[in-house]
Amino acid sequence: LLERLADGQTHSGEQLAAALGISRAAIWKHLQALRRETGLDITSISGRGYRLAEPLELLQAARLTAQIDVTRVPSIEDLALHRSVDSTNAVLLQGPAPGRQRARICIAEHQSAGRGRRGRTWQSPFGYNLYLSLAWRFDLGLSDLAALSLAVGVGLARALQRCGVTGHGLKWPNDLLLEERKLGGILVEAKGEVGGPATAVMGVGLNLRLPETARAQIEQPSIALADAGLSHLSRNQIAGVVIDELLATCDRYAREGAEPALREWPEFDHYRDRRVHLHLADQTLTGHYRGIDALGRLILEQDHGREHFFAGEVSLRRDAADA
Repeated sequence: LLERLADGQTHSGEQLAAALGISRAAIWKHLQALRRETGLDITSISGRGYRLAEPLELLQAARLTAQIDVTRVPSIEDLALHRSVDSTNAVLLQGPAPGRQRARICIAEHQSAGRGRRGRTWQSPFGYNLYLSLAWRFDLGLSDLAALSLAVGVGLARALQRCGVTGHGLKWPNDLLLEERKLGGILVEAKGEVGGPATAVMGVGLNLRLPETARAQIEQPSIALADAGLSHLSRNQIAGVVIDELLATCDRYAREGAEPALREWPEFDHYRDRRVHLHLADQTLTGHYRGIDALGRLILEQDHGREHFFAGEVSLRRDAADA
């Protein structure tokens, strides 16, 4: 039923009933269930039928995989599309680990408990954005994955470039920005042995369109690609290209470590040389952000010199006075 309504056109109850082989009363009941389960605005037009307030591009496995380099497809052990999950990261963390140098991928139309860094909630309205996680098994220890979120950020920025997006940048350690507002985020969670192997689950949330109900619940300035005039971009294309770049990122990180990604980071480093506030657990430091070092640590320059910080529970904010 949702697939038939996804075009945003008006469909009569009689037409829907005939196409699906059920009664008009059953169509009405299913529509009520769809409204409850998805939160979508499905309008009833007297004497005409039903329509979505705006069209939806539902995710399709064939369209996704068409964007992935054929040489990387064999590394995908499983690619699962879900209507709704609590969290795509949680699904992969609770499931079996992928085989060596293999990937398990989870994508969802909706998350009921999407998570960001530091326990924040990630708003995940049905069918609007990209909620995707990829699990990869590395022959590396947990400490060797400290800079993986930076590498994933570079891969995500590259993916958007391939889709024609410009002007976006990265905020250490895991935010994607556009027009000074948050466009996407990354959450990397790892488990395994200190000396390896280790499985990393890399979650990506990317705003393609933001309904006002979701936007009102976001605690920081946010933006969607549609706000920047990019509503024409295909959701399936973006998802497939992101997967392709994540697979390439994992393969390269497994072979070469973090160094190649750290070399590329400055190309997208959005806060370089800006005055910033660094919020720690018990204090806030102010200085100039001077990029990252060879370990992926943030470099903060203050009057007394430079200090280096791992991500951990550190939060970076630009000084409002620094335009």
